[in-house]
Amino acid sequence: MSSSTTVGSADRPLRVAVVGSGPAGVYAADILTKSEAVKSGELTVSIDLFDRYPAPYGLIRYGVAPDHPRIKGIVNALHKVLDRGDIRFFGNVDYGTDLTIEDLRTHYDAVIFATGAIKDADLNIPGIELDGSYGGADFVSWYDGHPDVPREWPLEAKEIAVIGNGNVALDVARVLSKHADDLLVSEIPDNVYAGLKASPVTDVHVFGRRGPAQVKFTPLELRELSHSKDVDIILYPEDFEFDEESDRQIQTNNQTKTMVGTLTNWIAEQPEDLSELKASRRLHLHFLHSPVEIYDDAETPGKVAGIKFERTELDGTGNARGTGEFVDYPVQAVYRAIGYFGSALPEIEFDHKKGVIPNDGGRVLDASGTHVPGVYATGWIKRGPVGLIGHTKGDALETVTYLLEDRENLPVASVPEADAVVELLDARGVKFTSWEGWLALDAHELALGAAATESGGSHGVEVRRERIKVVPREDMVAISRDGVAAQV
Repeated sequence: MSSSTTVGSADRPLRVAVVGSGPAGVYAADILTKSEAVKSGELTVSIDLFDRYPAPYGLIRYGVAPDHPRIKGIVNALHKVLDRGDIRFFGNVDYGTDLTIEDLRTHYDAVIFATGAIKDADLNIPGIELDGSYGGADFVSWYDGHPDVPREWPLEAKEIAVIGNGNVALDVARVLSKHADDLLVSEIPDNVYAGLKASPVTDVHVFGRRGPAQVKFTPLELRELSHSKDVDIILYPEDFEFDEESDRQIQTNNQTKTMVGTLTNWIAEQPEDLSELKASRRLHLHFLHSPVEIYDDAETPGKVAGIKFERTELDGTGNARGTGEFVDYPVQAVYRAIGYFGSALPEIEFDHKKGVIPNDGGRVLDASGTHVPGVYATGWIKRGPVGLIGHTKGDALETVTYLLEDRENLPVASVPEADAVVELLDARGVKFTSWEGWLALDAHELALGAAATESGGSHGVEVRRERIKVVPREDMVAISRDGVAAQV
Protein backbone atom coordinates (compact mmCIF):
# COMPACT_ATOMS: atom_id res chain seq x y z
CA MET A 1 0.00 0.00 0.00
CA SER A 2 1.37 3.38 -0.94
CA SER A 3 2.14 5.74 1.93
CA SER A 4 -0.01 8.31 0.15
CA THR A 5 -3.09 6.10 0.16
CA THR A 6 -5.84 7.70 2.23
CA VAL A 7 -7.44 5.57 4.95
CA GLY A 8 -11.14 5.32 4.21
CA SER A 9 -10.72 5.59 0.45
CA ALA A 10 -11.79 3.00 -2.11
CA ASP A 11 -8.18 1.77 -2.25
CA ARG A 12 -7.81 1.56 1.51
CA PRO A 13 -11.04 1.19 3.53
CA LEU A 14 -11.15 2.17 7.19
CA ARG A 15 -10.58 -1.18 8.91
CA VAL A 16 -12.67 -1.72 12.08
CA ALA A 17 -12.79 -4.74 14.39
CA VAL A 18 -15.87 -5.25 16.58
CA VAL A 19 -15.40 -7.68 19.47
CA GLY A 20 -18.77 -9.20 20.38
CA SER A 21 -21.61 -10.17 18.03
CA GLY A 22 -24.61 -9.56 20.27
CA PRO A 23 -27.02 -6.71 19.51
CA ALA A 24 -24.51 -4.08 20.67
CA GLY A 25 -21.79 -5.27 18.30
CA VAL A 26 -24.08 -5.88 15.33
CA TYR A 27 -25.79 -2.51 15.75
CA ALA A 28 -22.44 -0.71 15.92
CA ALA A 29 -21.27 -2.43 12.74
CA ASP A 30 -24.58 -1.73 10.99
CA ILE A 31 -24.65 1.94 12.01
CA LEU A 32 -21.09 2.40 10.81
CA THR A 33 -21.90 0.93 7.38
CA LYS A 34 -24.95 3.21 7.10
CA SER A 35 -23.28 6.42 8.28
CA GLU A 36 -23.65 9.53 6.15
CA ALA A 37 -19.95 9.50 5.36
CA VAL A 38 -20.27 5.98 3.91
CA LYS A 39 -23.55 6.62 2.09
CA SER A 40 -22.15 9.75 0.46
CA GLY A 41 -19.07 7.92 -0.77
CA GLU A 42 -16.79 10.08 1.36
CA LEU A 43 -15.71 7.01 3.36
CA THR A 44 -15.38 3.28 2.77
CA VAL A 45 -15.24 0.82 5.66
CA SER A 46 -14.26 -2.82 6.15
CA ILE A 47 -15.66 -4.41 9.32
CA ASP A 48 -14.83 -7.72 10.97
CA LEU A 49 -17.00 -8.99 13.81
CA PHE A 50 -15.38 -11.36 16.33
CA ASP A 51 -17.08 -13.54 18.93
CA ARG A 52 -15.78 -16.07 21.44
CA TYR A 53 -18.75 -18.33 20.67
CA PRO A 54 -19.05 -20.29 17.41
CA ALA A 55 -22.52 -18.76 16.81
CA PRO A 56 -23.51 -15.09 16.64
CA TYR A 57 -26.12 -13.05 18.58
CA GLY A 58 -24.55 -13.09 22.06
CA LEU A 59 -27.03 -12.62 24.88
CA ILE A 60 -29.96 -13.08 22.50
CA ARG A 61 -28.89 -16.71 21.99
CA TYR A 62 -27.46 -17.34 25.46
CA GLY A 63 -29.20 -14.90 27.81
CA VAL A 64 -32.92 -14.86 27.00
CA ALA A 65 -35.40 -17.58 27.97
CA PRO A 66 -36.09 -19.91 25.00
CA ASP A 67 -39.85 -19.37 25.24
CA HIS A 68 -39.55 -15.60 25.06
CA PRO A 69 -41.71 -14.31 22.17
CA ARG A 70 -39.35 -11.44 21.29
CA ILE A 71 -36.36 -13.64 20.47
CA LYS A 72 -37.36 -14.45 16.90
CA GLY A 73 -37.92 -10.85 15.85
CA ILE A 74 -34.60 -9.65 17.26
CA VAL A 75 -32.67 -12.56 15.75
CA ASN A 76 -34.29 -11.91 12.36
CA ALA A 77 -33.18 -8.27 12.49
CA LEU A 78 -29.60 -9.19 13.41
CA HIS A 79 -29.58 -11.92 10.74
CA LYS A 80 -30.52 -9.42 8.03
CA VAL A 81 -27.58 -7.21 8.94
CA LEU A 82 -25.01 -10.00 8.92
CA ASP A 83 -26.48 -11.71 5.85
CA ARG A 84 -25.84 -8.67 3.64
CA GLY A 85 -22.25 -9.75 3.17
CA ASP A 86 -20.56 -6.44 3.98
CA ILE A 87 -19.62 -7.46 7.55
CA ARG A 88 -17.41 -10.51 8.12
CA PHE A 89 -18.14 -12.79 11.07
CA PHE A 90 -15.39 -14.70 12.90
CA GLY A 91 -16.78 -17.01 15.57
CA ASN A 92 -14.95 -19.20 18.08
CA VAL A 93 -12.25 -16.52 18.44
CA ASP A 94 -11.40 -15.56 22.00
CA TYR A 95 -10.10 -12.05 22.59
CA GLY A 96 -7.08 -12.16 24.87
CA THR A 97 -5.91 -15.61 23.80
CA ASP A 98 -6.57 -16.16 20.09
CA LEU A 99 -6.20 -12.44 19.36
CA THR A 100 -4.62 -9.76 21.54
CA ILE A 101 -5.12 -6.01 21.55
CA GLU A 102 -1.74 -5.74 19.79
CA ASP A 103 -2.99 -8.06 17.04
CA LEU A 104 -6.15 -6.03 16.59
CA ARG A 105 -4.33 -2.72 16.49
CA THR A 106 -1.88 -4.15 13.96
CA HIS A 107 -4.67 -5.23 11.61
CA TYR A 108 -7.32 -2.56 12.25
CA ASP A 109 -7.49 1.21 12.49
CA ALA A 110 -10.13 1.05 15.23
CA VAL A 111 -11.48 -1.53 17.68
CA ILE A 112 -14.95 -1.49 19.26
CA PHE A 113 -15.49 -3.70 22.31
CA ALA A 114 -19.07 -4.94 22.63
CA THR A 115 -18.51 -7.87 24.97
CA GLY A 116 -21.58 -7.27 27.13
CA ALA A 117 -22.05 -8.59 30.66
CA ILE A 118 -22.59 -12.27 31.42
CA LYS A 119 -21.78 -12.71 35.11
CA ASP A 120 -24.17 -12.37 38.04
CA ALA A 121 -23.96 -9.28 40.19
CA ASP A 122 -22.90 -10.16 43.73
CA LEU A 123 -25.35 -10.44 46.63
CA ASN A 124 -23.33 -10.08 49.81
CA ILE A 125 -25.41 -11.74 52.50
CA PRO A 126 -24.52 -14.61 54.86
CA GLY A 127 -25.08 -18.05 53.34
CA ILE A 128 -24.76 -16.98 49.73
CA GLU A 129 -22.05 -19.63 49.32
CA LEU A 130 -24.24 -22.54 50.49
CA ASP A 131 -24.92 -25.51 48.24
CA GLY A 132 -28.21 -24.69 46.54
CA SER A 133 -27.47 -20.97 46.17
CA TYR A 134 -27.11 -20.10 42.49
CA GLY A 135 -26.62 -17.19 40.16
CA GLY A 136 -29.57 -16.56 37.87
CA ALA A 137 -27.24 -15.78 34.95
CA ASP A 138 -25.56 -19.16 35.38
CA PHE A 139 -28.94 -20.89 35.26
CA VAL A 140 -29.88 -18.91 32.15
CA SER A 141 -26.64 -20.02 30.48
CA TRP A 142 -27.52 -23.64 31.27
CA TYR A 143 -31.08 -23.59 29.97
CA ASP A 144 -29.99 -21.66 26.87
CA GLY A 145 -27.44 -24.31 25.96
CA HIS A 146 -24.31 -22.24 26.54
CA PRO A 147 -21.36 -24.28 25.20
CA ASP A 148 -19.05 -23.57 28.16
CA VAL A 149 -21.21 -24.60 31.12
CA PRO A 150 -21.94 -28.09 32.51
CA ARG A 151 -24.68 -30.06 30.75
CA GLU A 152 -26.41 -30.90 34.04
CA TRP A 153 -28.08 -28.62 36.55
CA PRO A 154 -29.07 -29.65 40.12
CA LEU A 155 -32.87 -29.42 40.06
CA GLU A 156 -33.70 -31.14 43.34
CA ALA A 157 -35.63 -28.48 45.29
CA LYS A 158 -39.37 -28.50 45.81
CA GLU A 159 -39.43 -24.93 47.11
CA ILE A 160 -37.30 -22.24 45.46
CA ALA A 161 -36.64 -18.55 46.09
CA VAL A 162 -35.74 -16.16 43.25
CA ILE A 163 -34.37 -12.81 44.41
CA GLY A 164 -34.93 -9.93 42.01
CA ASN A 165 -37.68 -8.04 40.26
CA GLY A 166 -36.27 -7.66 36.77
CA ASN A 167 -36.86 -9.52 33.52
CA VAL A 168 -34.17 -12.10 34.25
CA ALA A 169 -35.76 -12.93 37.62
CA LEU A 170 -39.11 -13.54 35.93
CA ASP A 171 -37.47 -15.61 33.18
CA VAL A 172 -35.73 -17.77 35.79
CA ALA A 173 -38.92 -18.16 37.82
CA ARG A 174 -41.01 -18.97 34.76
CA VAL A 175 -38.59 -21.63 33.48
CA LEU A 176 -38.30 -23.18 36.96
CA SER A 177 -42.07 -23.35 37.43
CA LYS A 178 -43.16 -24.18 33.90
CA HIS A 179 -43.73 -27.81 32.92
CA ALA A 180 -40.95 -29.07 30.67
CA ASP A 181 -43.35 -30.40 28.02
CA ASP A 182 -44.63 -26.86 27.48
CA LEU A 183 -41.09 -25.71 26.63
CA LEU A 184 -40.67 -28.19 23.77
CA VAL A 185 -42.12 -25.70 21.29
CA SER A 186 -39.09 -23.51 21.96
CA GLU A 187 -35.46 -24.18 20.96
CA ILE A 188 -34.72 -25.82 24.31
CA PRO A 189 -31.80 -28.30 24.15
CA ASP A 190 -32.63 -31.92 24.94
CA ASN A 191 -30.40 -32.06 28.03
CA VAL A 192 -32.26 -29.06 29.47
CA TYR A 193 -35.63 -30.63 28.76
CA ALA A 194 -34.54 -33.81 30.57
CA GLY A 195 -33.36 -31.84 33.61
CA LEU A 196 -36.51 -29.74 33.88
CA LYS A 197 -38.74 -32.77 33.27
CA ALA A 198 -37.30 -34.47 36.36
CA SER A 199 -37.62 -31.40 38.59
CA PRO A 200 -39.77 -32.00 41.72
CA VAL A 201 -40.55 -28.27 42.13
CA THR A 202 -43.93 -27.30 43.58
CA ASP A 203 -43.42 -23.66 44.64
CA VAL A 204 -41.30 -20.85 43.23
CA HIS A 205 -41.19 -17.58 45.21
CA VAL A 206 -40.05 -14.33 43.58
CA PHE A 207 -38.99 -11.55 45.97
CA GLY A 208 -38.59 -7.83 45.35
CA ARG A 209 -37.26 -5.25 47.81
CA ARG A 210 -39.71 -2.51 46.84
CA GLY A 211 -43.40 -2.39 45.91
CA PRO A 212 -45.42 -3.36 42.83
CA ALA A 213 -44.98 0.11 41.27
CA GLN A 214 -41.18 -0.15 41.42
CA VAL A 215 -40.66 -3.47 39.63
CA LYS A 216 -38.07 -3.53 36.83
CA PHE A 217 -39.65 -6.16 34.61
CA THR A 218 -41.81 -5.28 31.62
CA PRO A 219 -45.52 -5.89 30.94
CA LEU A 220 -44.59 -8.52 28.36
CA GLU A 221 -42.57 -10.50 30.91
CA LEU A 222 -45.39 -10.23 33.44
CA ARG A 223 -48.02 -11.42 30.98
CA GLU A 224 -45.84 -14.39 30.04
CA LEU A 225 -46.21 -15.71 33.60
CA SER A 226 -49.93 -16.17 33.14
CA HIS A 227 -49.40 -18.31 30.02
CA SER A 228 -47.85 -21.20 31.94
CA LYS A 229 -50.18 -24.20 32.10
CA ASP A 230 -50.97 -25.84 35.43
CA VAL A 231 -49.18 -23.05 37.35
CA ASP A 232 -51.13 -20.84 39.76
CA ILE A 233 -49.88 -17.29 40.42
CA ILE A 234 -50.24 -16.23 44.06
CA LEU A 235 -49.97 -12.68 45.40
CA TYR A 236 -50.26 -11.29 48.93
CA PRO A 237 -52.42 -8.25 49.90
CA GLU A 238 -49.92 -7.09 52.54
CA ASP A 239 -47.34 -6.57 49.78
CA PHE A 240 -49.46 -4.02 47.92
CA GLU A 241 -48.28 -0.71 49.31
CA PHE A 242 -48.17 2.53 47.34
CA ASP A 243 -46.61 5.84 48.38
CA GLU A 244 -46.68 9.27 46.76
CA GLU A 245 -43.91 8.38 44.36
CA SER A 246 -45.74 5.17 43.41
CA ASP A 247 -48.88 7.15 42.62
CA ARG A 248 -46.85 9.58 40.53
CA GLN A 249 -45.25 6.72 38.58
CA ILE A 250 -48.61 5.09 37.96
CA GLN A 251 -50.07 8.35 36.67
CA THR A 252 -47.12 9.34 34.48
CA ASN A 253 -45.72 6.05 33.22
CA ASN A 254 -47.97 3.85 31.08
CA GLN A 255 -45.76 0.80 31.61
CA THR A 256 -45.99 1.12 35.39
CA LYS A 257 -49.73 1.73 35.15
CA THR A 258 -50.15 -1.41 33.03
CA MET A 259 -48.14 -3.63 35.36
CA VAL A 260 -49.79 -2.36 38.55
CA GLY A 261 -53.17 -2.81 36.88
CA THR A 262 -52.33 -6.39 35.90
CA LEU A 263 -51.09 -7.27 39.38
CA THR A 264 -54.07 -5.70 41.17
CA ASN A 265 -56.47 -7.47 38.82
CA TRP A 266 -54.77 -10.77 39.56
CA ILE A 267 -55.01 -10.34 43.30
CA ALA A 268 -58.65 -9.22 43.04
CA GLU A 269 -59.50 -12.38 41.10
CA GLN A 270 -57.56 -14.62 43.48
CA PRO A 271 -59.72 -16.72 45.84
CA GLU A 272 -59.48 -15.79 49.52
CA ASP A 273 -58.99 -19.45 50.34
CA LEU A 274 -55.80 -20.38 48.49
CA SER A 275 -56.60 -24.07 48.94
CA GLU A 276 -59.11 -23.60 46.13
CA LEU A 277 -56.20 -23.25 43.72
CA LYS A 278 -55.63 -26.66 42.14
CA ALA A 279 -52.56 -26.34 39.90
CA SER A 280 -49.69 -28.74 40.63
CA ARG A 281 -47.22 -25.83 40.79
CA ARG A 282 -47.42 -22.34 42.28
CA LEU A 283 -45.56 -19.15 41.44
CA HIS A 284 -45.60 -16.67 44.32
CA LEU A 285 -44.87 -12.96 43.77
CA HIS A 286 -43.69 -11.16 46.90
CA PHE A 287 -42.89 -7.46 47.29
CA LEU A 288 -41.39 -5.41 50.14
CA HIS A 289 -38.89 -8.13 51.09
CA SER A 290 -35.15 -7.50 51.52
CA PRO A 291 -32.91 -10.61 51.76
CA VAL A 292 -30.94 -10.88 55.00
CA GLU A 293 -29.55 -14.40 55.19
CA ILE A 294 -29.60 -17.78 53.50
CA TYR A 295 -29.28 -20.56 56.04
CA ASP A 296 -28.83 -24.29 56.41
CA ASP A 297 -29.98 -26.53 59.28
CA ALA A 298 -28.85 -29.54 61.30
CA GLU A 299 -30.46 -32.00 58.89
CA THR A 300 -28.71 -30.59 55.81
CA PRO A 301 -25.52 -28.82 56.95
CA GLY A 302 -23.92 -26.83 54.15
CA LYS A 303 -27.07 -26.91 52.04
CA VAL A 304 -29.78 -24.29 51.67
CA ALA A 305 -32.67 -24.90 54.05
CA GLY A 306 -34.32 -21.49 54.00
CA ILE A 307 -33.97 -17.75 53.52
CA LYS A 308 -34.65 -14.85 55.89
CA PHE A 309 -36.01 -11.48 54.78
CA GLU A 310 -36.62 -8.16 56.46
CA ARG A 311 -39.99 -6.72 55.57
CA THR A 312 -39.65 -3.26 54.06
CA GLU A 313 -41.90 -0.25 53.59
CA LEU A 314 -41.87 2.53 51.03
CA ASP A 315 -40.43 5.81 52.29
CA GLY A 316 -42.39 8.31 50.19
CA THR A 317 -39.79 8.58 47.44
CA GLY A 318 -40.30 5.16 45.84
CA ASN A 319 -37.41 3.68 47.81
CA ALA A 320 -37.75 1.18 50.64
CA ARG A 321 -36.50 1.03 54.22
CA GLY A 322 -36.41 -1.79 56.73
CA THR A 323 -39.19 -2.23 59.26
CA GLY A 324 -37.38 -4.47 61.74
CA GLU A 325 -39.82 -7.31 61.03
CA PHE A 326 -38.21 -10.53 59.81
CA VAL A 327 -39.78 -13.49 58.05
CA ASP A 328 -38.41 -16.91 57.08
CA TYR A 329 -39.25 -19.06 54.09
CA PRO A 330 -38.25 -22.73 53.96
CA VAL A 331 -36.66 -23.32 50.55
CA GLN A 332 -34.06 -25.72 49.26
CA ALA A 333 -32.64 -23.47 46.54
CA VAL A 334 -32.05 -19.73 46.08
CA TYR A 335 -31.42 -18.00 42.77
CA ARG A 336 -30.12 -14.43 42.81
CA ALA A 337 -31.16 -12.45 39.73
CA ILE A 338 -30.31 -8.92 40.77
CA GLY A 339 -28.44 -7.97 37.62
CA TYR A 340 -25.53 -8.79 35.37
CA PHE A 341 -21.93 -7.64 35.77
CA GLY A 342 -19.24 -7.09 33.15
CA SER A 343 -15.93 -8.95 32.95
CA ALA A 344 -12.49 -7.39 32.65
CA LEU A 345 -10.74 -7.69 29.30
CA PRO A 346 -6.99 -8.34 28.97
CA GLU A 347 -4.90 -5.19 28.47
CA ILE A 348 -7.93 -2.88 28.71
CA GLU A 349 -8.61 -0.65 31.73
CA PHE A 350 -11.58 -1.88 33.78
CA ASP A 351 -13.80 -0.37 36.47
CA HIS A 352 -14.24 -3.25 38.91
CA LYS A 353 -16.90 -1.41 40.92
CA LYS A 354 -19.19 -0.69 37.98
CA GLY A 355 -18.24 -3.68 35.84
CA VAL A 356 -17.55 -1.57 32.76
CA ILE A 357 -14.68 -0.37 30.59
CA PRO A 358 -13.99 3.26 31.60
CA ASN A 359 -15.04 5.45 28.69
CA ASP A 360 -16.22 8.86 27.63
CA GLY A 361 -19.25 8.40 25.41
CA GLY A 362 -17.70 5.19 24.07
CA ARG A 363 -14.12 6.41 23.78
CA VAL A 364 -12.14 3.97 25.94
CA LEU A 365 -9.98 5.60 28.62
CA ASP A 366 -6.70 4.50 30.14
CA ALA A 367 -5.80 4.59 33.85
CA SER A 368 -5.12 8.32 33.66
CA GLY A 369 -8.49 9.07 32.06
CA THR A 370 -7.02 9.71 28.61
CA HIS A 371 -8.70 8.35 25.50
CA VAL A 372 -6.84 5.39 24.04
CA PRO A 373 -6.66 6.28 20.33
CA GLY A 374 -8.65 3.95 18.13
CA VAL A 375 -10.27 1.97 20.96
CA TYR A 376 -14.01 2.21 21.72
CA ALA A 377 -16.77 0.44 23.63
CA THR A 378 -20.50 0.04 23.24
CA GLY A 379 -23.38 -1.81 24.91
CA TRP A 380 -23.38 -3.16 28.46
CA ILE A 381 -19.58 -3.23 28.73
CA LYS A 382 -19.75 0.53 28.09
CA ARG A 383 -22.70 1.63 30.24
CA GLY A 384 -23.53 -1.32 32.49
CA PRO A 385 -26.36 -3.87 32.21
CA VAL A 386 -29.28 -1.45 32.05
CA GLY A 387 -31.89 -0.69 29.43
CA LEU A 388 -33.57 -2.72 26.71
CA ILE A 389 -32.54 -3.53 23.13
CA GLY A 390 -33.71 -0.14 21.89
CA HIS A 391 -31.26 1.63 24.20
CA THR A 392 -28.44 -0.39 22.66
CA LYS A 393 -29.02 1.18 19.23
CA GLY A 394 -28.74 4.71 20.59
CA ASP A 395 -25.69 3.70 22.56
CA ALA A 396 -24.00 2.27 19.46
CA LEU A 397 -24.83 5.43 17.51
CA GLU A 398 -23.04 7.55 20.11
CA THR A 399 -19.93 5.37 19.98
CA VAL A 400 -19.82 5.24 16.18
CA THR A 401 -20.33 9.01 15.97
CA TYR A 402 -17.24 9.58 18.10
CA LEU A 403 -15.25 7.03 16.09
CA LEU A 404 -16.10 8.88 12.87
CA GLU A 405 -15.23 12.22 14.44
CA ASP A 406 -11.82 10.76 15.35
CA ARG A 407 -11.11 9.09 12.03
CA GLU A 408 -8.53 11.64 10.83
CA ASN A 409 -6.48 10.94 13.96
CA LEU A 410 -6.84 7.16 14.26
CA PRO A 411 -3.64 5.13 14.49
CA VAL A 412 -3.19 3.55 11.06
CA ALA A 413 -3.05 -0.27 10.98
CA SER A 414 0.34 -1.51 9.82
CA VAL A 415 -1.17 -4.68 8.26
CA PRO A 416 -4.60 -3.61 6.96
CA GLU A 417 -5.06 -6.28 4.30
CA ALA A 418 -8.34 -8.17 4.91
CA ASP A 419 -6.77 -11.60 4.35
CA ALA A 420 -4.00 -11.01 6.88
CA VAL A 421 -6.14 -11.68 9.95
CA VAL A 422 -7.40 -14.92 8.38
CA GLU A 423 -3.80 -16.01 7.81
CA LEU A 424 -2.92 -15.11 11.40
CA LEU A 425 -5.78 -17.19 12.85
CA ASP A 426 -4.94 -20.11 10.59
CA ALA A 427 -1.27 -19.92 11.60
CA ARG A 428 -2.29 -20.08 15.27
CA GLY A 429 -4.55 -23.07 14.69
CA VAL A 430 -7.71 -21.19 15.63
CA LYS A 431 -10.74 -23.08 14.33
CA PHE A 432 -12.77 -19.98 13.63
CA THR A 433 -16.27 -20.14 12.22
CA SER A 434 -17.75 -17.92 9.51
CA TRP A 435 -21.15 -16.52 8.63
CA GLU A 436 -21.55 -19.31 6.08
CA GLY A 437 -20.68 -21.72 8.87
CA TRP A 438 -23.39 -20.24 11.06
CA LEU A 439 -25.90 -20.68 8.23
CA ALA A 440 -24.93 -24.37 8.13
CA LEU A 441 -25.31 -24.72 11.91
CA ASP A 442 -28.58 -22.81 11.82
CA ALA A 443 -29.93 -25.15 9.13
CA HIS A 444 -28.72 -28.16 11.13
CA GLU A 445 -30.56 -27.03 14.29
CA LEU A 446 -33.73 -26.36 12.30
CA ALA A 447 -33.45 -29.81 10.72
CA LEU A 448 -33.14 -31.41 14.16
CA GLY A 449 -36.39 -29.70 15.17
CA ALA A 450 -38.13 -30.77 11.96
CA ALA A 451 -36.98 -34.37 12.41
CA ALA A 452 -38.30 -34.46 15.98
CA THR A 453 -41.63 -33.07 14.77
CA GLU A 454 -41.95 -35.42 11.80
CA SER A 455 -41.20 -38.46 13.94
CA GLY A 456 -44.56 -37.96 15.64
CA GLY A 457 -43.45 -35.80 18.51
CA SER A 458 -40.54 -35.52 20.87
CA HIS A 459 -40.13 -37.27 24.20
CA GLY A 460 -43.59 -38.74 23.77
CA VAL A 461 -45.15 -35.29 23.35
CA GLU A 462 -46.64 -34.37 19.99
CA VAL A 463 -45.51 -30.81 19.39
CA ARG A 464 -43.90 -28.85 16.59
CA ARG A 465 -40.23 -28.18 17.40
CA GLU A 466 -38.86 -25.35 15.30
CA ARG A 467 -35.27 -25.84 16.44
CA ILE A 468 -33.14 -27.95 18.76
CA LYS A 469 -29.94 -26.22 19.82
CA VAL A 470 -26.59 -27.90 19.41
CA VAL A 471 -24.81 -27.43 22.75
CA PRO A 472 -21.23 -28.83 22.70
CA ARG A 473 -18.75 -26.29 21.36
CA GLU A 474 -16.86 -28.97 19.42
CA ASP A 475 -20.06 -29.99 17.63
CA MET A 476 -20.95 -26.39 16.83
CA VAL A 477 -17.49 -25.80 15.35
CA ALA A 478 -17.45 -29.06 13.40
CA ILE A 479 -20.87 -28.47 11.87
CA SER A 480 -19.99 -24.87 11.05
CA ARG A 481 -16.64 -25.77 9.45
CA ASP A 482 -17.30 -29.20 7.98
CA GLY A 483 -21.05 -29.71 8.03
CA VAL A 484 -20.82 -32.73 10.35
CA ALA A 485 -21.06 -33.22 14.11
CA ALA A 486 -17.93 -34.02 16.07
CA GLN A 487 -17.50 -37.36 17.73
CA VAL A 488 -18.02 -36.75 21.46
